[in-house]
Amino acid sequence: MDMLWSGWGDPAKAAPLPETVTGLLRELLGVKPRTAGPVALEDIAVPESRLEPAARQALFAAVGGEEHVRTDAEARIRHTRGKSTPDLLRIRDGEVDDIPAAVVLPAGHDEVLAVLRACAEHGLPVVPFGGGTSVVGGLAPAGRGAFIALDLRRMDRLLALDPVSRTATLQPGLRAPRAEALLAEHGFTLGHFPQSYEWATIGGFAATRSSGQASAGYGRFDEMVLGLTVATPEGTLDTGRAPRSAAGPDLRQLLLGSEGAFGVITSVTVRVRPVPRTRVYEGWRFASFEEGAAALRRLAQDGPRPTVLRLSDETETLIGLAQPDAIGSDGTGLQPAGCMAIAGYEGTDEDTSYRRERAAAVLRACGGTPLGEEPGQRWAHGRYSAPYLRDSLLDAGAFAETLETATFWSRVPELYASVREALTTTLTEAGTPPLVMCHISHVYENGASLYFTVVSAQGDDPVTHWEPAKHAANEAILDAGGTISHHHGVGTDHRDWYVREAGPLGIEALCAVKRRLDPAGVLNPGVLLPLD
Repeated sequence: MDMLWSGWGDPAKAAPLPETVTGLLRELLGVKPRTAGPVALEDIAVPESRLEPAARQALFAAVGGEEHVRTDAEARIRHTRGKSTPDLLRIRDGEVDDIPAAVVLPAGHDEVLAVLRACAEHGLPVVPFGGGTSVVGGLAPAGRGAFIALDLRRMDRLLALDPVSRTATLQPGLRAPRAEALLAEHGFTLGHFPQSYEWATIGGFAATRSSGQASAGYGRFDEMVLGLTVATPEGTLDTGRAPRSAAGPDLRQLLLGSEGAFGVITSVTVRVRPVPRTRVYEGWRFASFEEGAAALRRLAQDGPRPTVLRLSDETETLIGLAQPDAIGSDGTGLQPAGCMAIAGYEGTDEDTSYRRERAAAVLRACGGTPLGEEPGQRWAHGRYSAPYLRDSLLDAGAFAETLETATFWSRVPELYASVREALTTTLTEAGTPPLVMCHISHVYENGASLYFTVVSAQGDDPVTHWEPAKHAANEAILDAGGTISHHHGVGTDHRDWYVREAGPLGIEALCAVKRRLDPAGVLNPGVLLPLD
């Protein structure tokens, strides 16, 4: 099944907002109903493909025939941009000025190499396309010339499994649910469950340094990766001969998070773990975000660490976004005061019971009130529903977008306050006062990530209306010592701030790597790194 072209995921899972919520949007934010829905796919005026005949023939030869090079309108529309709110608003209005000239579907590493060489020869930019879930402009190359979307869906196999070493080698186009199903047949799990889980791919996880909702227990995706095979216009890179090595700098770390700018990932070797016998999730309440954050820090630093550990601030808890599928279900749309935390435990019966009992003692000592398993189970049931909620908010006339960052524990309060202030001030001055919500979704011994959700009225031109707020938030993140992205990636949306974060010499070094691997500059130009 293809993802909904004008929204997120499976259309059958979308649901309109309860009247209690639409009423709150009108009363609190001045949201006005939309006068028209998205344009129909068949009504979008798609320009003719600008693929030159010679390039077209070269691509046919690279992937074994013209059936794997699609230039029809629907295929190209479905590969236009990603799934950020501006992306969706533009496609809903039928705006396709940056549509790919063709969608190319290789079947393996050698075909990817052939495609890249053909594209380099013909000066044709290449955008790797996995699940299409980027929310930072990672699928929108700079410039308006013809380019291809390199769809990796045919590369969707489990290539190898080593049960002794507990490793698996997976192809990049394998979607996460299918990867889990294949591993489960052998008694293993990857344990990577980001919000994009239903649609995102293994290659995309590696290319963006993805982080799953169970990262407290399983780690980030980049921590799971033991080896990569990458195709470039100049040849193949193979990394990862051992789980750890002192043989020079780790090339895996150079390629992880490279977002298609250095090459196309064609296989990923990851560590896997046994499927847990027990999964338990529970809710806790804290009087304040500060108190809850202190409790999470205690567990992250001193243990025992739950598998899942997250904390919603007062606003997110009040609105009910800590449990997106439950919003509006109590008849008011509002939840009790305080901050909701979710703690989850996965593993053997003995290990789960041990960690849960001792973590509960820490949470109580830090002021937490146990709420039992019901809030945790509701969170687990609705853990992938927030993007569908965003679609419903857009349909109702509201603007909804997310952004995230991370910093050290000592800087979390300043970063939290600075980003909230930047978003609130900018949007209020523009005439659309927002709700700004936040949660801590990933914890480490030394720091944590902050994930913000912003809801406001759309304004007359919602995409243009959002740009100053996004700019102000990015400035606030860097000024407060945060990173411009913890797990969404850089893309084009964050590129200019990433340049500042990495510094001039760092960017020059990365540009030198790109020139060696991609001398024609065809790999996702303008994404991650500025154009030369």
